[in-house]
Amino acid sequence: MLIPSPSGPLRIPDRVKPCDIALSLVLPTLNEAENIEAVIAASSSVLEKAGISYELIVVDDDSPDETWRKAVSCAASLSTLRVIRRTGEKGLATAIVRGWQAARGETLGVMDADLQHPPEALPKLWAEIDGGADLAVASRYAPAGGISDWSLRRRIVSRVAQGIGLLVLPEIAGRLRDPMSGYLLVRREKLVGVTLKPRGYKILLEVLGRCDIRSIAEVGYVFRERSQSQSKLTWRIYRDYLLHLGSLRVRHFQ
Repeated sequence: MLIPSPSGPLRIPDRVKPCDIALSLVLPTLNEAENIEAVIAASSSVLEKAGISYELIVVDDDSPDETWRKAVSCAASLSTLRVIRRTGEKGLATAIVRGWQAARGETLGVMDADLQHPPEALPKLWAEIDGGADLAVASRYAPAGGISDWSLRRRIVSRVAQGIGLLVLPEIAGRLRDPMSGYLLVRREKLVGVTLKPRGYKILLEVLGRCDIRSIAEVGYVFRERSQSQSKLTWRIYRDYLLHLGSLRVRHFQ
């Protein structure tokens, strides 16, 4: 089902009426036509086997490869899937928030749609939320976590970015082993009424920096290499990351 993208301020609404959806998982996409069918199938299979009531929300930034069209074709046979095609906005973090705005579940989540985040970790993340955590984060650096086949350069860049985060925002980034993670579940109630102002692609820091997150759990997972298409990391992404850190730092001084 293709649905309109929410607009206006990036604020998560409370649920308008009772709903039996426990988990709304957002899959943000840009040029993931080669992966989207596989990640939808794998995610839905894992969640159904775990007995978790769920919906999947693909939020596509009007991909030139028409990822959104492939996702819509999957929705024809999967009632738990909805698709948003954004044409007036761009950016990973804002795509996640727009998906959360359209979500109907009590718990909101995000997972990459490029198969680098294994759907098999979802039941473990859910178990932490079900056990009382406000936020459950899939971590490369928690026990049983790791990175598969990264180049030395990419490992260094990742660690440097994490180090900068710890230097600028120790009270936020220091709460986690892997503050750069983009794979997480969070209780909806912790986001309701908060105006989010993400920049770039690090939604986790935004959630920690602006929301009242008390209990955090980390679940180890092995970060996979991309099986299809190309990495989207560019100098603009790193620039936006630094600007985002700066805006969160300013907020904490106010």
